[in-house]
Amino acid sequence: MLVDFKRPPSHIKYLSSLTSDDWIKLALSNPIDILIDHAHCERKAAGVAVQLMFRYPSEPNLAEVLSPIAREELEHFEKILYFLKDLGYYLKALKPPPYGAELAKNIRKDEPNRMLDSFLIAGLIEARSHERLSLLALNSGEESFRNLYKSLLESEARHFGIYWKLAQTKFSKNLIYKRLEELSKLESEILAERCLMPRVHS
Repeated sequence: MLVDFKRPPSHIKYLSSLTSDDWIKLALSNPIDILIDHAHCERKAAGVAVQLMFRYPSEPNLAEVLSPIAREELEHFEKILYFLKDLGYYLKALKPPPYGAELAKNIRKDEPNRMLDSFLIAGLIEARSHERLSLLALNSGEESFRNLYKSLLESEARHFGIYWKLAQTKFSKNLIYKRLEELSKLESEILAERCLMPRVHS
């Protein structure tokens, strides 16, 4: 039986592809695993922001921008933990999808290319998270789940915007968009490999 899933009215322009119906169906069928995985995603996102602050300690205005992101990601991590606890579940280790590791392989080693790629890949991950949380907020059967996802959406959108702006303060627009097009295509290809797991980025 075909299901007509609700989708956001506009496509996120930084992404080269839309999430498949197969992923939506799998995610909705495994709500707890998706929540636990997203808790891990929030924790990792905080780690990325902190890692960039350590890697570029002398970069003007970088820590001032990334420190609030790290705090907010951890606040979301805690919010999901308490939500899970109220349902009788707890954080557990989950096998990660290849998504993050495969994207990270495309970060160039030489500077300043490493900085540019790090900003753009962090932004792409946030953009994909925003798209998928939007889908869950629109299609989840439980109101409490819909409300949780809706409460996370605004910051996900803001975070991927911040990473684009960081790139634009350091690099030319032509360079950014050329590399963004390459990385966005790679991001879509990784998802298209059909390694479907009940994970946010599978």
